[in-house]
Amino acid sequence: MSDAALSANASLSTWTNLSGFDQLRAQAQQNGKAALPAVAKQFEALFTQMMLKSMRAASDSFGDAMGDSDAGKAYRDLFDQQLSVSLSQGGNGIGIAQMLIRQLGGTATPTPAGAGASIGTVGGSGTPTAADPAADPDGIGDPTQLPATADQFQRRLANVVEAGREVGRSAMKWLPQDAQEFVRALAPYAEAAAQKLGLSVRTVLAQAALETQWGKRMPRSADGSTSFNLFGIKAGESWDGRKVGVPTLEYEGGVAVRRRAQFRAYDSPAQSFKDYANLIASNPRYAAARGHGDDVRGFARALVRGGYATDPSYAEKISAIASSPQMRDALAALKNPASVPNE
Repeated sequence: MSDAALSANASLSTWTNLSGFDQLRAQAQQNGKAALPAVAKQFEALFTQMMLKSMRAASDSFGDAMGDSDAGKAYRDLFDQQLSVSLSQGGNGIGIAQMLIRQLGGTATPTPAGAGASIGTVGGSGTPTAADPAADPDGIGDPTQLPATADQFQRRLANVVEAGREVGRSAMKWLPQDAQEFVRALAPYAEAAAQKLGLSVRTVLAQAALETQWGKRMPRSADGSTSFNLFGIKAGESWDGRKVGVPTLEYEGGVAVRRRAQFRAYDSPAQSFKDYANLIASNPRYAAARGHGDDVRGFARALVRGGYATDPSYAEKISAIASSPQMRDALAALKNPASVPNE
């Protein structure tokens, strides 16, 4: 593949990056054969995305799953779009691009040296052999080769979808569930903290929503009582108040590890917000986080630089929650009490 084609292919590795298509179009006009591998991979990505969309639609026909929401489905669709691109760009993809290249007269990825040719390998001339059930319990065949049968192809795609679902579930644990109740209950305390720190109420509430999954998960003591710790503040040596010890997820060198840590405990949400505001206002590490107004991303990044959190995606998660439809609707309902349903 030429340098231009490689450049275009690399720029197309993210589904939101459209500039690569212009490079690919120009390359195809100059040398269609050289651009064929990149074009074939884009075709495979589109086909995979269509398959994923059809499978999602079939699943949705049985009704919404627990925790489903419009925002959750939107994030799921974004994930599927990127997944389809990533699958097509990695190695031999799921095999469609390789077959397309062969049919159009291009040069597909050759069979690795020492490996016997099979019907699933582009350019292979061997005869299909029965798969060993013990060596292939999932019935997907050799994942380094093209699927030998339609059944293997369908099984591989089903495995990809399930793996994507698992990643999606993990990535979306922090998405909103009941934002209006959360915002309505905590807005007065958030307003006081925001005023002290030079931030918007939306910014403060977004961080609390991330830390507690919209109030559903806070550190608890052994007897099950809540700590009212809305900002994940740990109890260091200088803390002389109540504390609770719970497992927590930390990132060390970008790798998530389980640790047990002591967290501060409060008697009420009001105390939690007050302590949080005092911490950010008085600790010089967070000086750069103050005074950002409604610049949620700028505030969150300054917090991370100050060492508030180890999660490399912390700032992006706060920004996503702050910009989510749930937060927007909850704040709108707060300004217009008449739109809030009566309990």
